[in-house]
Amino acid sequence: MPCHAMPCHAMPCHPIPWGHAHGQDGRGAGQTPRSGRAPSPGASRGCPCLGSSGLGCVLRPLPQPLSSGCARSLPDAAVDRTQEQDPARGLFRRTVEVPAMVRYIHQWLMDNQFAEQRLNRALLDLTEEQPADVVMTLLCVAPSCDRAAFTMWKSIMCSPRTAEPVQLMLLDVLGSWPEHSTFTSDGDKTGVFVLAATVVMWKILQVPCVPQMVTVYFPHLLVHLLFQVFFSTLDMPEEVDTFWKGCQQQYGLATSPSRFAVRTLKSLLCQMEHEDVVLAMERKRGWDTLLCADTHHYAVGLLAREISRVSIPLCSRIARYLLQLLSTLEPRWELPALAFLVEVLECLNLSGGSANRVLQILSRHLHSKCRDRRRLALRALLKLIDNPSMSEKMWSLTESLVELLCDTDGEIVSMTVTLLSFISQDKDMLIGSSIALRLVEALLPLFDHDNSQVQLLSILLFQTLVSLPLQKDKKALKTHARQSLLPLFFHCHDEDGRVAQASQETLLCVAHFLKRRDLEKVVKNKKLWKFTECLLADDSSRAAEHLRQAMPYLESPEEPLREAAIRFLGMAGRQLRGKKEELQLICEALEGTANDISVAVGSLAIQTLYILQAVERAGYSILDSLHDQLRRAWRTRPCLLGLGWLRCRSCAEC
Repeated sequence: MPCHAMPCHAMPCHPIPWGHAHGQDGRGAGQTPRSGRAPSPGASRGCPCLGSSGLGCVLRPLPQPLSSGCARSLPDAAVDRTQEQDPARGLFRRTVEVPAMVRYIHQWLMDNQFAEQRLNRALLDLTEEQPADVVMTLLCVAPSCDRAAFTMWKSIMCSPRTAEPVQLMLLDVLGSWPEHSTFTSDGDKTGVFVLAATVVMWKILQVPCVPQMVTVYFPHLLVHLLFQVFFSTLDMPEEVDTFWKGCQQQYGLATSPSRFAVRTLKSLLCQMEHEDVVLAMERKRGWDTLLCADTHHYAVGLLAREISRVSIPLCSRIARYLLQLLSTLEPRWELPALAFLVEVLECLNLSGGSANRVLQILSRHLHSKCRDRRRLALRALLKLIDNPSMSEKMWSLTESLVELLCDTDGEIVSMTVTLLSFISQDKDMLIGSSIALRLVEALLPLFDHDNSQVQLLSILLFQTLVSLPLQKDKKALKTHARQSLLPLFFHCHDEDGRVAQASQETLLCVAHFLKRRDLEKVVKNKKLWKFTECLLADDSSRAAEHLRQAMPYLESPEEPLREAAIRFLGMAGRQLRGKKEELQLICEALEGTANDISVAVGSLAIQTLYILQAVERAGYSILDSLHDQLRRAWRTRPCLLGLGWLRCRSCAEC
């Protein structure tokens, strides 16, 4: 079993009884045993992590003595065994003196290099009684983790009595940037640099026997180190930079704080036997990507995928912790945390309240001003659409998703349309009529989107919505359906075969919904060249609207759509004889298309323009006017017949 995987209580990590620390016969500090020889370095029974040393060295007293209360709380060479075995809570009655005791122990160890075990028990008693005071004082006294401080850290992190509260306090510090605001029981409000806690963790990870709490809280350490990499690339206050330069000189670290955090993260992964993850990130240049604030979240996502390949249970633990962080009001590390969570969502058990928490988090990010957050939230929802416990709750997001259809990012719109398609196709998740109308209206502009996938999905979703059995607002839905006729007609000529096929199917569905049997017959028989005539013959009052819809297709990047637009304008021009303003608008548009990059399109525009000008010069005779009036009267015959007009059908059909 590797050292870091072995529980601390399974190792000989208990503190040395004071009888052994002072010699087998109970002599005081610095006294030589009866054998006349000083104890050998291996004679003590301390934890291997602590590097136990002999006690036959000369101990130097602290120049500045403690108060009487502090002194009585610390072990003395003359203390008898009965007093030594008293619990710490009976000794440390004045918590205000705990920071002073920690400083005393640190200074004493600095002055007495090979006697770290002499104050081991006192340190553990102090930490067990007041862990926050001990941790914060030690980080303030020795922020660069000197030799004495490291000895103290190893003692309190290897002991089962103190390991967990100490690790939790370090995690609390690691989760802040650039410093952790706190104050000790003696009123000291000196801030603690987060990098000081990182240095402690880095040094602890170098020892052969890594404390068990590092394994227990590995997901938390991983997340907070990633957090620190991100913020150290964004913000480096002057005082933190000064502190780090001192650490560089002390340990010979030719690296920046962000790279040091990455180095610590690598050490953590290796100690947890995930060297494959470190190597995979190296091959894919993930560590370099992690060091850039703009690409940090991409690297976090890559790291999540690599970890998921080696350990699903570990990903589950990390995901649960990230879910906890993202559930807070304003987490400072939302984007990278969300990037990691999206990659490991499948590892989460979404039964019970977890599903609601995930949905709340994703819903919040759908409204984010950050484009990457919106993308990640949509990616997560797409992953969860097949999860029964989540798909049933998706309907609550419909309104938010409709708003995203106006987004300028094609990828966001594509994912949004896909999600809405899933929701609308589920019979158990009916969309309200008001939202359906808003959705239909938002989909119409997407028929002409630059992304063909968005075009395809929006056209198919439109078809689904038109087929819904809406009881209310049916009249408003018909208005939107009429507006879709011409765009769908043009996209029946789309270069993308899938878009063209979907347009024809949707056009047939819309014609059936509007009860336009003439259009339905034309589309069903695939005689699209008759579609324009049928559409314009229905109501000439909509001619201006049809022209407004058709004009943009003259500038379409697809040649077949430009050709279809020219033919439509030619047919419309013949239908609009006598209306000079509309004809002038059509002629100007065709003149602009005469120099099209495609020779075929340019020639078609010139020919159509010539025909319209010739028809206009021929004039509009009284007979033509009467003929048009009779045709319009015939189309409105049910109303007129009730008034006793136009009894002769043959005259109307001439």
